[in-house]
Amino acid sequence: MSERQREVDAFRRQQGERENHLIDEYVAGRVTRRDFIRRGTMIGMSIPVVGWLAAACGGSDEPSGTGAATTAPEGQAGGTFKFGLTTPSSGLDPITVADAGGLCLNGQTGEYLSYSLGDPELQPRIAESWEANDDATVWTFKIRQGVTFNDEASTPMTAADVAATFNRLADPKNKSNALSVFQGVLSGGGVSAPDDTTVVFELDAPNGSWPFLVSSDNYNAIILPENYEGDWEKTWIGTGPWKLDSYTPKVGASLVRNENYWGEKALPDRVEITFYDDAAAAVLLLQGKQVDALDATNIANGRAIINDKDNFTIIRINGSTHRQLSMRCDQEPFKDNRVRQAVALTLDRQGIIDGLFEGYSDLGNDSPFAPVFAATNKDVPQREKDIEQAKQLMADAGVPNGFSVQMNAIKTGEVPQYAQIVQNSAKEIGVDIKLLIQDPTTYYGDAVFGKSPWLDSVMSLVDYGHRGVPNVLLGAPLLSDGVWNAAHFKNSEYDGLVNDFYAEPDIGRQQEIAGNIQTLLLEETPIIFAYFYNILTPTLKNVSGVVPTAINHLFVDRATKA
Repeated sequence: MSERQREVDAFRRQQGERENHLIDEYVAGRVTRRDFIRRGTMIGMSIPVVGWLAAACGGSDEPSGTGAATTAPEGQAGGTFKFGLTTPSSGLDPITVADAGGLCLNGQTGEYLSYSLGDPELQPRIAESWEANDDATVWTFKIRQGVTFNDEASTPMTAADVAATFNRLADPKNKSNALSVFQGVLSGGGVSAPDDTTVVFELDAPNGSWPFLVSSDNYNAIILPENYEGDWEKTWIGTGPWKLDSYTPKVGASLVRNENYWGEKALPDRVEITFYDDAAAAVLLLQGKQVDALDATNIANGRAIINDKDNFTIIRINGSTHRQLSMRCDQEPFKDNRVRQAVALTLDRQGIIDGLFEGYSDLGNDSPFAPVFAATNKDVPQREKDIEQAKQLMADAGVPNGFSVQMNAIKTGEVPQYAQIVQNSAKEIGVDIKLLIQDPTTYYGDAVFGKSPWLDSVMSLVDYGHRGVPNVLLGAPLLSDGVWNAAHFKNSEYDGLVNDFYAEPDIGRQQEIAGNIQTLLLEETPIIFAYFYNILTPTLKNVSGVVPTAINHLFVDRATKA
């Protein structure tokens, strides 16, 4: 026996059943190195330890492609870094913010317990480590010391601030957007700070993926002071590397380096952010070198820069970002699942990916389980276009000649073009879809049932951001009591399977449950998930150090220009 093997054996004797089971799965080749690292850090193993085990125990590697670093040459620190950002569509309060521009802006001065950057493991930030009890109902986080807020007094951040942040987000009276994550899992008052270095989450139900649900993937979970009063747009109080200099709604923002930041100081002296409403105009900003980077672009509007590799660098992240086409299961003409299946069968998914994304996308199979998720069961057959089967389903459902229906769609990215593809595809089975494309403010409305075209329309098409684990995507739009259930889908079998999935920490068992969920959703088809597109972040060629996330953060504190 080698010395390394003796070290591994000694380590394993000190671990519990969950840790040893994960190591066994990795050694047997049933878990890739990437997923081993991800699961290991989620159950509380430190990054150095799990990295050492990955090397010591062998196992298979998984191809990369989800990293978030540019390949441009390193440049000089200092100066002003400029980037274009889609205009925030609502207020910026971290508790209620719900749009890509707002979350990106807030992430400049605010920070999270950990960061989800497309790597296998979460990167500790305000939290240094975490671990669960045996049934994953209690999670204990160790909180970094020496962190201060960016107010004039440099007020120390404490474990009490962290606990208050999450109790606030989990309390329904605050109308937090994070309730989409916490509903049924964490209640207000379920978080405590027993000492200055510890925060304990006592969950309502077991959850094996909890660290991801309180990471930067949950963009509302910026750590705020215990006495926060909702005055974010006046203070922008946070613990991050930047401080607010000025903010003009609908125009832009200026930030300066936080000289009292607990970590490495930002490399640029300041950041200038220009808001844009039109993606084509944003491309012109970058081409004219008025900005050094954009928060994101897409093929529909950004071909000129995506294909110009001499002047621009494109940071590509595979993610679970997608569009959801919901059909109301409680209203005609979609009460019959055969009608919903028929509409789904009209789509040429590979053609959509080739036409709208030039391949920068993964196929969707009408469930939230994107290929990027470790838990996705890849044995479930992919749904393909089949007009004859679709026509037969329509006939069996009693609508052989089709029907007319309105679809409300949000005006963002390639959604209007995708909506037209859906419209044209449905004509092949006699379905006449009238399109109503709406700006985000109108489309979302109050984002509650009865006051939102998104949630109330018979057929609606909306954008969804990335999550590092599928929990939110399984819950908010699909559970019977889901807060974003635009399909008004209610299925007790589905609800039970999702709760089983949430509670299960073992990746092999998760994949089994996922297969059952995927199969059920193919049968019911309340929502069409046609694709999961890549996040494409463009920068000028001389820029390096820009770090985007798949959910639309853009971190530029390490950015330089050659």
